[in-house]
Amino acid sequence: MSEQSPRIPFTLRVITAGGTIDKTYFDQPGQYEVGEPQVIPLLTQAGVAFDHCVEEAFRLDSQQMKEAERAKLRARVEAAPESHIVITHGTDTMTQTAASLAGIPDKVIVLTGAMQPARFRTSDASFNLGCAIAAVQLAAPGVYIAMNGYVFPAGSVRKNLEKGRFEWV
Repeated sequence: MSEQSPRIPFTLRVITAGGTIDKTYFDQPGQYEVGEPQVIPLLTQAGVAFDHCVEEAFRLDSQQMKEAERAKLRARVEAAPESHIVITHGTDTMTQTAASLAGIPDKVIVLTGAMQPARFRTSDASFNLGCAIAAVQLAAPGVYIAMNGYVFPAGSVRKNLEKGRFEWV
């Protein structure tokens, strides 16, 4: 019988900042609000076995996020006792927020979101969140974006609006 490696403690902090992943649409075309964070139902549905906590920072469309909110988000990450952080965020300004988190020592920070709200059956939210959770456990300290099946180091990615996905720069 082979020896098993000792269990490595892993506690994940998820910080929610809003974005499409949490959007709720109404009957009027184009009328929406950023609603309750969808991370909790997604993690519950997935039956995750690791320790985690979810902290709601904002309920913003990412186009509304300014430097003041980015500074508050950075302060939350720096203050978090956990070294593994996933941030759910709107896709339009995700790369700017990733850049604003650069240089935080000893933390693995992965931003993710969705092109379709998590409430939609055809949403990419659960896939992107799963990718982010895998990345946060395996990546070296730094800032990353997990979208469309890739894990991009911050600064090496852009959102391609025409194709509706993130890609290498």
